[in-house]
Amino acid sequence: MALDDFEELLADKPRNKSWELIGGRVVRMMVGARWEHARIVQNIALGLEVGFRAEGSSCQTFTETFYMKSKPLEAAMLPDVLVVCGDIEPGATSVENPTVLVEVLSPGTEEQDRFETWAVYPQLALLQHDVLVTRDRPHLEVFDRVEGRWGGFRVIDGLDEVLDLPTIPALLPLCDIDFRVLGT
Repeated sequence: MALDDFEELLADKPRNKSWELIGGRVVRMMVGARWEHARIVQNIALGLEVGFRAEGSSCQTFTETFYMKSKPLEAAMLPDVLVVCGDIEPGATSVENPTVLVEVLSPGTEEQDRFETWAVYPQLALLQHDVLVTRDRPHLEVFDRVEGRWGGFRVIDGLDEVLDLPTIPALLPLCDIDFRVLGT
């Protein structure tokens, strides 16, 4: 399905359901995630936003209801956390130029987050980091664009570790990501 057709389709759908367009395929999103998922998303967004403000950065965070759209890729996706650096038009409901995308993995979404979204995300010209967060333990997988090419892959494991995304001015300790989730 084309992005324009998808947007028309959304106008007829109930507001209490979420839909994505991934490479031209319409996907109904899970609604009502576990509280741990929601807490991790909040912790990441808050931690990054605090870092951006402290540094006077133009970067800002958005969560699960703000679309990343790309007409050439026939994509309209709702990442768990989206970071965009620079100005956003007033009234915008989406961006096409994220710098960082974060997905919190769950058994119901892990396959889609690892494979279907990964087929789209690397094609986004300004995307620098794709982060997969394991919900039930302090474990991250980070895919980095290095010198214009996707080739960097890091595993960050343990509450004492720190997520460092060099293209944005923020560091995020894993203990902060999992605050109030894993007894931290």
